[in-house]
Amino acid sequence: MGDASLDPEDWAAFRATAHDALSKALDRLQHVAEGPVWRPTPNDVRARFTEPLPHAPRDLDAVLGEVDALIAPFVVGNTHPRFLGWAHGAGTPVGVVAELVAAALNANCGGRDHIGPVVERQIAAWAAEAFGFPRQSSGVFVTGASQANFLGLLVARDAAVGHSVRGQGLIGVGRQLTAYASVEAHGCVRQAMELAGVGSDFLRAIETDAAGGLRLEQLESAIAADRTAGNQPFLIVGTAGGVNFGAFDDLTALADIARAEGLWLHVDGAFGALTALAPDLKPLTHGLARADSVAFDFHKWAHVPYDAGFLLVRDPAVHRATFAAPAAYLSRLPRGLAGGDDWPCDHGPDLSRGFRALKVWMTFQTLGADAIGAAIAANCAGARHLAARVAASDVFELAAPVPLNIVCFSLKGETDGAGNAELVMRLQERGLAAPSTTRIAGRQVIRVAIFNHRTTLADIDAVFEDAVRIAAEPRSR
Repeated sequence: MGDASLDPEDWAAFRATAHDALSKALDRLQHVAEGPVWRPTPNDVRARFTEPLPHAPRDLDAVLGEVDALIAPFVVGNTHPRFLGWAHGAGTPVGVVAELVAAALNANCGGRDHIGPVVERQIAAWAAEAFGFPRQSSGVFVTGASQANFLGLLVARDAAVGHSVRGQGLIGVGRQLTAYASVEAHGCVRQAMELAGVGSDFLRAIETDAAGGLRLEQLESAIAADRTAGNQPFLIVGTAGGVNFGAFDDLTALADIARAEGLWLHVDGAFGALTALAPDLKPLTHGLARADSVAFDFHKWAHVPYDAGFLLVRDPAVHRATFAAPAAYLSRLPRGLAGGDDWPCDHGPDLSRGFRALKVWMTFQTLGADAIGAAIAANCAGARHLAARVAASDVFELAAPVPLNIVCFSLKGETDGAGNAELVMRLQERGLAAPSTTRIAGRQVIRVAIFNHRTTLADIDAVFEDAVRIAAEPRSR
């Protein structure tokens, strides 16, 4: 059987090659600002990824050479300080090492009695401490906040109608469930209603005020109307950091309404929940400690390598009862590797799970929560700086409030947004910056989301000045 091993025949040579690959990876991070933010993938490179399945081995040095030539130059670019689109974390060198260590350990963290689940429970305790949840709250790693929001909805559903819904389905409920979220809520909330079988038609989209927060009086009216119609309200989804421009709902008021109405309060805090780590921003999360569950991503503002989403649930018993699925092949024993009665697979659908907790643990151990919070605060200061430049500009105008780290703005006099989209594409195609676009009040606008801990005020000024120059160019191409 030894001939079937997939380990290298020459460990010394492999080790040298691996060390060189790590060195090159760290070089790319160290010098990332020196290159373009993004490059389009050429057609001849795309063609290289239409080849048939390889059957014979190749030299690792040759394969790594192709990584350098065909892959590394054409990734999305979110490590670059002028990547200013969407909500992407930037990663850290510590994270690179953590991923390497986790890959070598290759631990399946779905369950069993080993250190992986222990570290995962430590992360849950840290999140509970940061957000003001009880220490015994349960948590589970998932791919990202979209998945965490889905799982949170399932826990809320079971809490409302009982765990028999797992066997009987929603037909056994007898009444239509209804949920409530801001019109600014992420699209994954609507998708979660669909995936859970509740139906997106029964997610009530509540209008927002000028600051982007959910209108409380409309929420209360919608709940009352559903009760009158014979429906069963079960869930309020609060937003901590709206995807368009970073708005926060009044989480304290939502907690009051949820308690009065007997509803589950889940908070989508994909990136905004982590403002709890920054003392000057923490007041934005006031009320988060009263939520029943919160979804967020360590891979956004904590800069843990992708992916590292997390769901934190106040009531571990309800959480576990929503997902635990006893099976003969998952039998627990009093001692040994199959010991323990609380495995991560009891808190979500995944049985095969990587050691995501290790890279989070290493990130916080080496950098510290205070430094991460300071980087978050610096991003928000950068957004205020950019907003001031936009407000003073003869070329641009602000399109939305700037409560956090996202600045939405437009060319002055732009009505349909076509010019804004063209400006964004030119910035991207020239490798100068990578903002994104969104729609505010029906108009397509430029969206600069400052998430990168490498982004300086000089970067922000340079991007703004590049945008001003491109705005002066002819529109047609």
